[in-house]
Amino acid sequence: MSVRIMPLRLEAFEQLPKHARRCVFWEVDPATLGGDYLPDPEFEKEAWLSMVMLEWGSCGQVATNAPAEGSDSDDEEPCLAYVLYAPPRAVPRAQRFPTGPVSADAVLLTSMGIEPGQTDGLTHSLISQVVTELVRRGVRALEAFGRTADAAELLEADGVEPELRQAIEVLGDCSFDQCMIGADFLLDAGFTVVAPHRYFPRLRLELDKGLGWKAEVEAALERLLKSAQLEMPVGAGAESRG
Repeated sequence: MSVRIMPLRLEAFEQLPKHARRCVFWEVDPATLGGDYLPDPEFEKEAWLSMVMLEWGSCGQVATNAPAEGSDSDDEEPCLAYVLYAPPRAVPRAQRFPTGPVSADAVLLTSMGIEPGQTDGLTHSLISQVVTELVRRGVRALEAFGRTADAAELLEADGVEPELRQAIEVLGDCSFDQCMIGADFLLDAGFTVVAPHRYFPRLRLELDKGLGWKAEVEAALERLLKSAQLEMPVGAGAESRG
């Protein structure tokens, strides 16, 4: 079965996986809660998406199986993978990272997820779709705060330095180790480090190079897809090619 990537619509919010609907790691500033428990993170996430879509436009891409023939709605298909992005001013957590602020000409890539059984090639296809959409809208760059492998040390640390404490503060079920994008993935997708950091570098993908960005992203995708194919068991994916 073929895969379709479409902009996320608010009407299809329920289509997102459970964690994606409840994850407010980027969307809510823990400092504004005063230590209070967030009673309804799903409501907060939907409200955030509504606000960004109303003020700025589409802020996500969703991959699903192409709807069956005769189906009236894409919303019936489960989400296979998703990616979210927004202007940095709309992302409270972005103000807390030591490698900030995000460049004024950039959109911030915040989170992405992929359901079990899907290949990494699908997430790279999502990134490619985000790039296409942002170039069409005249955006010059895409940036992200990456999570390095060394960041795992922070999970075992007895004390965290002050400049990191607010950045990694847990919010409900959300924590940096599961709600941030891996720096290695971003590098493989064509991003470059513009603000180095042992745990949370800021990376950037230039979108204003004319056709240059397209060649770079496609080359990165080709390398990763070849790698994914080498790792797939014999016979895997045969149905999707049918």
